[in-house]
Amino acid sequence: MRGKFITLEGIDGAGKSTHLAWLADFFRQRGIAVCVTREPGGTGLGEKLRKVLLDPGNSMHAETEALLMFAARREHLEEVIEPALDRGEWVVCDRFTDATFAYQGGGRGVDWQRLSQLEQWAQRGLQPDLTLLFDLAPEIGRQRARGARSIDRFEQEQDDFYRRVRDGYLRRARENPSRLRVIDASQSVEQIQQQLKAITGALCR
Repeated sequence: MRGKFITLEGIDGAGKSTHLAWLADFFRQRGIAVCVTREPGGTGLGEKLRKVLLDPGNSMHAETEALLMFAARREHLEEVIEPALDRGEWVVCDRFTDATFAYQGGGRGVDWQRLSQLEQWAQRGLQPDLTLLFDLAPEIGRQRARGARSIDRFEQEQDDFYRRVRDGYLRRARENPSRLRVIDASQSVEQIQQQLKAITGALCR
């Protein structure tokens, strides 16, 4: 039986990493084989592209940035995601294409339709079975993330950029209501985990 593909989305500071680790353990406790991965990255080439994309010393056109994201994604699908799903594993991924619409579309202003065309070309119709969007005001997210590590190219952006990113995520949620579930990330970890149990529990049956 083919595995399930679950993605986690949200701005930095929304708690994705914490909830991803918890969710992977939640599935494993139910006897499900889990493949945990991330974007950009997940493969040897993808991790090299990640360094290029996140390096604050690199400047690039917004469309170049989007193309590099999809290049890493195509490799990720071919090498990691599709094979794991075919083996029956559940793939839990930190960011996927919704992040490209939010960051490069909403944040950078890349044409939404152009991103849709790249999505169809790179993914060949594949979409996550479920996407969890941890929604949080940018001011709160930046406060939470501050000091966690040295900032990357995206984290050095100002609040107005992250407001556009958040708007991009919420637009994507409106366009894909059956797949994308919005979670209020300002709640406590315990409250969020209860929601995650309710949302994902049906997939485990």
